[in-house]
Amino acid sequence: MSTPLRIATRGSALARAQTGIVAATLTEATGVEVEIVIITSEGDRSRESLASLGGTGVFASALREALLAGDCDLIVHSLKDLPTAPFDGLVIGAVPEREDPRDALCTRGDLTLDELPEGARVGTGSPRRVAQLRSLRPDLRIVDIRGNVDTRLGRLVEGDLDAVVLASAGLGRLGRLDAASELFALDIWPTAPGQGALAIETREGDSIPELLSIEHTPTRTAVLAERAVLAALEAGCAAPVGATATVVGDELHLSATVYQPDGAAELGCERSAELLGDDHLVAELLGQAVATQLLEDGAAELAPVGGAGAAGAGDGEPYWPGGTE
Repeated sequence: MSTPLRIATRGSALARAQTGIVAATLTEATGVEVEIVIITSEGDRSRESLASLGGTGVFASALREALLAGDCDLIVHSLKDLPTAPFDGLVIGAVPEREDPRDALCTRGDLTLDELPEGARVGTGSPRRVAQLRSLRPDLRIVDIRGNVDTRLGRLVEGDLDAVVLASAGLGRLGRLDAASELFALDIWPTAPGQGALAIETREGDSIPELLSIEHTPTRTAVLAERAVLAALEAGCAAPVGATATVVGDELHLSATVYQPDGAAELGCERSAELLGDDHLVAELLGQAVATQLLEDGAAELAPVGGAGAAGAGDGEPYWPGGTE
């Protein structure tokens, strides 16, 4: 009997759901037996702000320690929570096909953003989403919220919020997509670099051939470009930055937007590149080129980028005690 493949994850409902999807896909594709190992991070235990804990990387650190210690063979991250800097001894062994990267508006009464009444209370803990909401609807009252997906949706039922903004992918993985009243188009509402994608991290040098069954090259290329923008901007979880990359045929298209925190101004840049050789290098260079243009146009004066430190690729909204989708 072969040894089970041990996959570590955080214990939140969302983290367990997305790890379960990876495990089931691996087993179905290769027949490998999988064991899921639950790891508790400091971010899951603490109720302190994300900034005081050191950014979204706090969610990855406990998993990475378990992987390096040999307590598991793989770890599953929401890619937007994974710090952009390389981690000694670990590599991203696979990036499965991305799910819907859009943000979702969930409201009482199934209203769209335009239909929300003046002064409606909208909950989010993401600086990017705050800036976007203020840009499109400056009359809204933005409420800083914490808690897992069910907790946030519960506040709509309780009536102290009129709406919350969540990631469509997270809702879908939890079977709660019916709670969404509107999905925001990416051309007017770009999301966090890597949103909707998962990263399967392994120890450098380990050979796990089963991972080839879930690798999706276009997704990896797209998220590499998005994360390269964030890294080149030196922007972490406090920076209101959105990025969207797509692969169509042999072309990689990337757009990125930096928002003024109050939503009063924004800077955007769009570029494309042909994928005729090393896709990963092309993605990195394209992301760096977009970030350079944004900085030349004044992004560092507009928002906390260019020295903020690329702590993570997420939105800075810990879904205590669950993932940041």
